[in-house]
Amino acid sequence: MQDISLEQCLAKRAAGASLVDVRSPGEYAEFTIPGSMNIPLFADEERAEIGTIYKQVSVEAAKERGLAIASAKLPALYAQFRDLKGPVVIYCWRGGMRSRTMATVMSLMGLKTFRLHGGIRSYRRWVQSTLSAYRLQAPCIVLAGHTGTGKTQLLQRLREDEYPVLDLEGLAGHRGSIFGHIGLEPSNQKKFEALLLDELLKLEAEKKPYLLIEGESRRIGKVVLPEFLVEAKRTGTVFTVRMPVQERVRNLMADYQPEQHAEKVKESFEWIRRRMHTPAAREVESALEDGRYDDVAALLLEYYYDPRYEHAALQYDREPIVIDAADVNDAYTKVVPLLRGRNVPPARSV
Repeated sequence: MQDISLEQCLAKRAAGASLVDVRSPGEYAEFTIPGSMNIPLFADEERAEIGTIYKQVSVEAAKERGLAIASAKLPALYAQFRDLKGPVVIYCWRGGMRSRTMATVMSLMGLKTFRLHGGIRSYRRWVQSTLSAYRLQAPCIVLAGHTGTGKTQLLQRLREDEYPVLDLEGLAGHRGSIFGHIGLEPSNQKKFEALLLDELLKLEAEKKPYLLIEGESRRIGKVVLPEFLVEAKRTGTVFTVRMPVQERVRNLMADYQPEQHAEKVKESFEWIRRRMHTPAAREVESALEDGRYDDVAALLLEYYYDPRYEHAALQYDREPIVIDAADVNDAYTKVVPLLRGRNVPPARSV
């Protein structure tokens, strides 16, 4: 076993090493180093039990209980590590007992194993300090437009064609609206920032002359954008997509599938209702009760989202380039020529 720095860890990841987070599944779900897999030494309940013993009995008693739990698992843990490709970098929260135990055992069994000095805590500090000083190397092109104009679909398609897209909603696990969490797993701030920095560094390495982002607010669900992205959005070139209301409603139905999430839709509407005029709110409530989700979407666009978008559009410094489109496919065919004029050819013909 060899302890390595965070810089060495990230270099080994880039070279194909397997990163293994040995913390509990709950800790792993909260945030991890992107690309890591979870092979936990302790389950969530076991970690909680050991922590209780540590606080209420003694450090020695906690270690003994941890040893008893871990020793029974070692053959199965070894089998999982044995199947990994290439060298393995192991880490826990701060480079303590869990990663030391796992790395030592695997090294004794002949596996090429490294341990991240300082654990994921050192990675989290690096993410925070790097983002706080980060400056984009290329200007942003902001894809804006009313709710339901298919901006996320459009960006995903552009990304498939290898245009430089930073998918903020994808990283946040949230669509950016009151209903944006429905059917998704929202990220917390730690997870979002880890994914964001990882994606920024990949895009930066490609040295493209611009970066495509969606016109998001400062907050997306539970997460807050760093100031450099807010500023880049404000000063960037803006493509505003306009689309017929009927098509926007169809897009929303496809994205949210409200029939499958009826209760969550109703719960989310409760937050909006007090911000709408009473007659309109009653219309929405009636449509919800009847399961007329197309009408719900159309009413919310007219009385809630569209008026707020008009105000939000004032945040940009530049006049937008307006793209009138019948649907997302039409918008794509009109956006691509504008991007070609900015010296980034698509990866394949469109």
